[in-house]
Amino acid sequence: MATTSVSISGSRGPTLGSEDYSLYSGLSEDELIQLAVERSLADAYSSGSITAVTKTPAVRNESAWNQPTKSNPTFTRPTTHPPHNASVPINSLSIQQNQPSGRNAEPQHCTPSNEATRSYSFISDKGQRCVAWRRYDGSMYITQESEEPLDPIVEAIQKGAVETLIKMLWRGKSLANLNKQGWTPLHEAAFYGQEKCLQVILKAHPETIDSRTRKQQTPLLLAAAAERTGCIQHLLEMGADPNIPNKDGETPLYKACEKENPENVAILLNRGALVNKPCLQGWTALHEAVCRDNVEICEMLVRAGARLGATNMYGITPLFIAAQSGRDKALLFLIKKGADINTQANDGATALYEASKNGHEEIVELLLSQNADPNVATKAGFLPLHIAAQRGNDGIVSMLIPVTSKARVRRSGISPIHLAAERNKDEVLETLIDAGYDVNATLSHDRSTMYEDRRSTALYFAVVNNNTDATEMLLDAGADPNLDTFSPLLVALRQGSFQTVTLLVEHGADVNSVLPTHPTSFPGTVLFCMKYLSLLKYLMDNGCDALSCFQCQYGSIPHPPLKMTRHRDDRDDIGKSPPKFPFSYEDWAVIKEKSALPRPLMHMCRLTIRSQVGYKRLKHLDTLPLPQRLIKYLSIDRSHVY
Repeated sequence: MATTSVSISGSRGPTLGSEDYSLYSGLSEDELIQLAVERSLADAYSSGSITAVTKTPAVRNESAWNQPTKSNPTFTRPTTHPPHNASVPINSLSIQQNQPSGRNAEPQHCTPSNEATRSYSFISDKGQRCVAWRRYDGSMYITQESEEPLDPIVEAIQKGAVETLIKMLWRGKSLANLNKQGWTPLHEAAFYGQEKCLQVILKAHPETIDSRTRKQQTPLLLAAAAERTGCIQHLLEMGADPNIPNKDGETPLYKACEKENPENVAILLNRGALVNKPCLQGWTALHEAVCRDNVEICEMLVRAGARLGATNMYGITPLFIAAQSGRDKALLFLIKKGADINTQANDGATALYEASKNGHEEIVELLLSQNADPNVATKAGFLPLHIAAQRGNDGIVSMLIPVTSKARVRRSGISPIHLAAERNKDEVLETLIDAGYDVNATLSHDRSTMYEDRRSTALYFAVVNNNTDATEMLLDAGADPNLDTFSPLLVALRQGSFQTVTLLVEHGADVNSVLPTHPTSFPGTVLFCMKYLSLLKYLMDNGCDALSCFQCQYGSIPHPPLKMTRHRDDRDDIGKSPPKFPFSYEDWAVIKEKSALPRPLMHMCRLTIRSQVGYKRLKHLDTLPLPQRLIKYLSIDRSHVY
């Protein structure tokens, strides 16, 4: 009878041929497995090469699985230090071949020489696996990643070849070794859902039932993640621990909820899975089920004792998750079960605040119908109305306006009108104005100092954004253009927006506004008009004090040098030239030229009378009790100016 011998640890052991295996064909599968296990263990002990396998095996860097080659078709049990795979030079670079195993195994990159610092795996347009290496000098070069043959055990498991596994056991093959990712054959069988193979492996190596990969994944967790119900049942029946988490703290129950598999959830709960065990982020299985809006699983978890008020590391409850992500079914379920509707996260945000922030109108309506408090502010002082106005959701703003306290809005130091104007949400701005919110509300001192220009009104935000529609809307509603420290008119002049300047001046903006940070003897509005002569002329026509530009205590003689005050801490500035101002005397050349030209006596009289009447009265010149001929005379006719 011809036989094929199997070498175990370098010593010749009992041989088993294919004909011998056929002699046992009359035995049942369980009897065959048991016989193979006993014979494999007897052979290993007789050779003295068996090693104990712990319940949670240590991770090894070398591949512990045997690899067939063309030169050596037999399989030998690995030694203590298995030989490394041969290096293959590619583009003058020696690269070690690594073999990943399992679907969730980490991608293996080739090991570069010392000149390479980082690698990136990708698939080329021809379908080849490649690795891009980055050298220390920043240059890149690309190599092809070699493809190694699949481990025979993994191949047998993936194909569900139970007889092949039994033959391997007869030949003394161990089914408890680890690959480079810490996966055992049991992990592979559980992940691929090969229940028969899993039974064979467990009977041969029951001690590996709770073994863990490098990511601390047990076979049960992999089966739950891959939705392998049969494997889950068998592992639990064989005593697998359902509460061993992976490195992220996720348990098999958590994975079953993530996959929305109620059957697996029920199996795990019936086998003692802890329903309130959190992951590293603090999420429980109920958090995950609510996030998936799966009411069926939520019901099962609550019946099993899931805490409705469980919080993650950010203080977020399952109800908060439902409102934040727009899960209306799960939200209604939690409310009916008695979850706190006004719970706050670590930053003070409520479920209503998050729903308003993310634009879930149905959720906001549901929360308000269940008496959610819209006047609970975050630690930043924002109410749900604030965030809804900032995000521009007009529907939510309309729902929140009737139930929001204006006193609480004032206490926050910022009006939703500010936020709507800042984000150019014109529809929301109009809704707030129609609801009676004060268009002249100013920011609190603390909030105003957050801006370098110390802005305080919604009108200022609209002008800064060059939003003419919002500016007109606010001005028509009664906004005062002279409340800010830095006048909105100066901003509009700097932008060169003639339309905005016209709107501000027509609604009473001070055309003689000064720069609070750079006081001058002439209006600051003149300074910003030097590049826009049409705007300068418009300001002069509307009462800007032009004479102040020519009234100087030094007259026409040169100005003395500026005396710069020096502080005690300014010693480093000694000897340096004085700072340059944003304007110079040459900037006034155009105005000086205009002032030097002779003016008709009639026009000079007109200017004198206008200065006596005053700018405020001139704005309403048609209503003055003066003869129509005099009113026409005082009205500046552009053809008579020069």
